[in-house]
Amino acid sequence: MRPHMTAVLAMTADGKIANVHRGAADFGSAADRAHLERQVAQSDAVLIGAKTLRAYGSGMLVHDGELLAARQAQGKSPQTLHIICSRSGQIPPNMAFFRQSLERWLITTSDGAQLWHESQAFQRIWYDQNWPELLAEFYALGLRKIGVLGGGELMASLLAAGVIDDLWLTVCPWIFGGASAPTPVDGPGLLQPVALELLTCEQVANELFLHYQVKR
Repeated sequence: MRPHMTAVLAMTADGKIANVHRGAADFGSAADRAHLERQVAQSDAVLIGAKTLRAYGSGMLVHDGELLAARQAQGKSPQTLHIICSRSGQIPPNMAFFRQSLERWLITTSDGAQLWHESQAFQRIWYDQNWPELLAEFYALGLRKIGVLGGGELMASLLAAGVIDDLWLTVCPWIFGGASAPTPVDGPGLLQPVALELLTCEQVANELFLHYQVKR
């Protein structure tokens, strides 16, 4: 058994999640930010790649009162557990992320784990395990729904492992261009294409909110 894995992503009309400088993307509307917050609040944990974390410097916090009340009613902590995925483990310790009131786990390599073995910044550190093993352990610890917030290399790894169940994709009315600008799924490419089934499509002003299920 493993948790249900929901990817939550936003991209420009030309399929980019950031510009060529790979800084923090700020092209989503207030509706998209509210949608992201709702998905984070409904998850037992969120999974974020280290490059995405470095770009933003902070976690994805829940601020909405109704969402906080719903989490409390379910016996959950106010803020969603954040699981950071970093091969190197090289994450700046002075980030605002480490001052936020939330639980943090780290997925890394044995070398990356060594960088944090004397630190209390991460409550749990996992290393040198594949996705099926990790997700089975997460399920055993009570995680039933995990939101995947990117970036592209993390998404490629999860899709290749066949562990993404559904995908929320917001298409925003911008064009960034650039062959080196990151996309929702980066890396060398998937050996096998992943087929999707469109569940819903909603237009809010100039944005499209697409919900896909991964076809097995």
